[in-house]
Amino acid sequence: MILRAALLALCLAGGAQAQVTGFDAVSPILAERCVKCHSGPAAPMGLDLTSYAATLSGGWAATVVEPGDPDSLLLRRLRGDITPRMPLNGPPFLTDAEIATITAWVMDGLPEGAPVATVALAPRPAPGDPVLWSHIEPIFQRSCIKCHSDNGKLAAPPEGLRLTTLDMVLAGGDRLVVLPGNPEMSAVWRHITGTASPRMPHDGPPWLDPDDIRLIRDWIAQGAKDADGTPAAIPTGAELRLRGVLTGPNAIDGATFTIDADTRIDDTPVLGAPAEMRGQVQPDGTVRATRFRDR
Repeated sequence: MILRAALLALCLAGGAQAQVTGFDAVSPILAERCVKCHSGPAAPMGLDLTSYAATLSGGWAATVVEPGDPDSLLLRRLRGDITPRMPLNGPPFLTDAEIATITAWVMDGLPEGAPVATVALAPRPAPGDPVLWSHIEPIFQRSCIKCHSDNGKLAAPPEGLRLTTLDMVLAGGDRLVVLPGNPEMSAVWRHITGTASPRMPHDGPPWLDPDDIRLIRDWIAQGAKDADGTPAAIPTGAELRLRGVLTGPNAIDGATFTIDADTRIDDTPVLGAPAEMRGQVQPDGTVRATRFRDR
């Protein structure tokens, strides 16, 4: 309440002498912090913030800004009056100055100001092109961090898995979820395709767009590269678990692993039957089974 009062006082100070704040002052803030998620047909709640007209039209449920209303939904989300606070990948959230600019625009009646072009989205890599974290991050932010983050709608991210940053994705949660160079062994890819249960996102359908799934697969297969194109290090020693259908003597759903004299085998699975493998990543990126059993 104190912050809101201060913001209102700032917006109203100076009366008729105050300069009107247009959307041209707001658009750069939205472009920097919001449109990674709120753009295109997959925008959460249908809310597209890439242009003046789209922002005013709101999303599926309602408009998010009302002229002269300091309690407009967008402002309440940005201030944290209601949860989850936006941006969903915060903290850090918007600064007081940024929130004050958007508040001033609302209080001034939502003027357009100087014409602002629709925020241009980066082109997507075609099949076979290099895929970087910068191409993958918006997919996770739109569809995954609503649960898998510390600012999500759940009390804690399931299985300790946070998908907010590249480091968090590569670290995994209770176990590894991305094995660079091996999509079939990566829980992220298995769950978004429905190869592993439950299929993700958990509130689907709709599931991820097929092109989103293709991008994530290509990203993992190419080594889970960062935004500069550097492949991720092999997580030697990391533990993972694979549950599915035995498709070969040492393969579950096509994901292969090695079995040696130290592998604990319980009730040897048969081809075509449910099986579980618990393993450990080796320095060359392969997986050695520490336990293998039927399910």
